[in-house]
Amino acid sequence: MPSGVRGALVQRISALPEGPLDVSWLPAGIPRLPLGRIRLHWEPASRAGWDVTAHLGLATTEVLLASWPAAPDNWPRLVRPTIHEVTGLCAALAVATVALDLSNRLAEV
Repeated sequence: MPSGVRGALVQRISALPEGPLDVSWLPAGIPRLPLGRIRLHWEPASRAGWDVTAHLGLATTEVLLASWPAAPDNWPRLVRPTIHEVTGLCAALAVATVALDLSNRLAEV
């Protein structure tokens, strides 16, 4: 990774099983991830491959989502299913939250 970056922010995940992950560099100065966003970080493993971690932004904190120690060179294919599922779950939770908020506001009327 270039110097001065904290990782790569996942922008889009293809719906295709072998589809790409679109990412953008995340500057080191950003204090935490936005809600529902995923950051990938990778560095060479001690013996071979890559140590890859994924963090998820929650409302008040950032949590370790998953780690893949000594992942092979084609690690994006390895992490893609997990990232895809979590992104879908976050989108569904966001819609459910909006629906509950709307329901609560309508109940007050």
